[in-house]
Amino acid sequence: MSAWGAWTRRLLPLMLIAPALLHVALTAAAGQAGAGNSLERWVDAGLIAASGLPHALIYAALLALFARTLRPGRDPLVTALSRRMYAVVPEEMAIYTRRVTWAWCAFFAAQLATSLALLFFAPLVVWSFFVNVLNLPLLALMFIGEHTCRPFLLRNAPRHSLDDLRRIIAYLKDGLLGARTG
Repeated sequence: MSAWGAWTRRLLPLMLIAPALLHVALTAAAGQAGAGNSLERWVDAGLIAASGLPHALIYAALLALFARTLRPGRDPLVTALSRRMYAVVPEEMAIYTRRVTWAWCAFFAAQLATSLALLFFAPLVVWSFFVNVLNLPLLALMFIGEHTCRPFLLRNAPRHSLDDLRRIIAYLKDGLLGARTG
């Protein structure tokens, strides 16, 4: 098992339950702190942590994952996925997929920056709406936008079947969860 896979297997369960545990701990502490404004502040802090922590951790991890593949001498993540699907990736497609990897990095960074800005400068309900409701539609919009732009930016853009999508998901799952090789 790779070091990344071992680390991910140990940390993933904690990342999934940590927000709930933090929420419970903060709510319990609020009960001991007294009633009124103090309680509301503790509950708000717990809700912020329960909603914001997974959002921030996931987008920071995705940003790190995609960005580290953009270092010199490495295959950008989207290029690696293309090579996995097609074996041979023409130079034009390699350039395009490198730019798509950069676009995903920009998307992840924008999600983090917007969330942080809304948390500090907007009402809590606005930040919560962004993190809890708009998150998936914005992600879908990014996929749709890239798919829509692809034929205009890449000559002979490949078309993908559902089977291709399953292979990409399996590849990501194996890579992220450190599937055993051998």
